[in-house]
Amino acid sequence: MDGAEPGFPRGGNAVSRFIGRAVLRAFGWRLEVQLPSLPKAVVTAAPHTSNWDFVFGMAAILALGLRVRWFGKHTLFSGPLAPLMRALGGIPIDRSAAGGVVAQTTAAFQEHPQLVLGLAPEGTRHYNPRWKSGWQQIAHAAGVPVLPAYIDHGRRCIGLAPAFRTSGNYEADLAQLKSGYRREMAKNPELFAL
Repeated sequence: MDGAEPGFPRGGNAVSRFIGRAVLRAFGWRLEVQLPSLPKAVVTAAPHTSNWDFVFGMAAILALGLRVRWFGKHTLFSGPLAPLMRALGGIPIDRSAAGGVVAQTTAAFQEHPQLVLGLAPEGTRHYNPRWKSGWQQIAHAAGVPVLPAYIDHGRRCIGLAPAFRTSGNYEADLAQLKSGYRREMAKNPELFAL
């Protein structure tokens, strides 16, 4: 490294970028992404009301040549798809087990010069009026910005809203996060609780 501050973590190769672009193009999706120069961030991806959100989100990450780590339900990491999920940046989380996920993730942010963690703040594809707080706890404890990403099924586009720093007040931070999303963005709007 030449001493320059690292930007957004990059990953993949020409083949993975081609695959990501091909998937988006095949379904008529486009990207509205101006990447900020952030070496570390918590990316919140919403709305998450369908399995298609994961497919299009991963296609966008591949198309842009990004390296994003993400938490997924531990059951996604068993069986024949487990190696693929890990290769795509997945980290299995058993949500039934209490543990120090926030502390471990905060330590990882301190240890690595570049780390972007993608989370679905809703925590489920089903209707959930109380979004999970892990995104805010991790970003605040690690001192990294939150970068809201949207998956807009109505307009068939994926994009980023401006990054922001958490205040430590969950309700205020949640209100700021939710301000960038609209119910009609969701594949299943009745499942998206704003």
